[in-house]
Amino acid sequence: MEEKPGSDLDGAPTFDRELLRWLGDELPQARAADADRVRAIAAELAAGFDAFRDLGPAVTVFGSARTPRSHPNYALVREIAAELGRAGYAIITGGGGGLMEAANRGARDAGTVSVGCNIELPNEEEPNAYLDLSVRFRHFFARKVMFVRYGSAFVIGPGGYGTLDELFEALTLIQTGRVPDFPVVLVGDGEWRGLLDWLRAGALADGRIEARDLDALHVADQPDHVVRVVTAARARRWPQ
Repeated sequence: MEEKPGSDLDGAPTFDRELLRWLGDELPQARAADADRVRAIAAELAAGFDAFRDLGPAVTVFGSARTPRSHPNYALVREIAAELGRAGYAIITGGGGGLMEAANRGARDAGTVSVGCNIELPNEEEPNAYLDLSVRFRHFFARKVMFVRYGSAFVIGPGGYGTLDELFEALTLIQTGRVPDFPVVLVGDGEWRGLLDWLRAGALADGRIEARDLDALHVADQPDHVVRVVTAARARRWPQ
């Protein structure tokens, strides 16, 4: 999830910012609190597992928190989420505004379960108004586990650093076999063509990745195309 314009990144420290900061001479004293931190992380994961245990088939949707409701991408992601909902999938997002709100709103349009995995940020961001279930996380990595564990695919709309982070982390998990047959659908050919051309001309041509590493990526401009990709992958992964 990206910060909204004007966010004060030097504001009140978040829990995971304190965890990750360089400690220097404080390291010996900090070790005493490490066991408590580990227990807190485990408790956060357990809370997420408990909240989502009965969720059923779901798709995780990413995209910029800064996209206004008037933008065409908002309407497109809303309709994609609605079509996925009609196909029997719950919708999981980061729970914020922009394209996350669009996806949760589309889930509501379709009458499917709408989930938000909200995250503590320096400037607190409220959950959007279209959530049936919202779980608040302090650690990005605990939240990311929920996105992958409970989503059978990623649908990724245009976004910034947070969206790109989720994209490349998913590709790493796929490449290393952690999540087999896990489709990643990029919404909008015009938005993603430059990135894909760059990967083919650089990393692929130079042998740093293989052609099959790009096979998990699907570009779609139409909601029904997204549903076909997600449903086909699910059928391969969990045959009847």
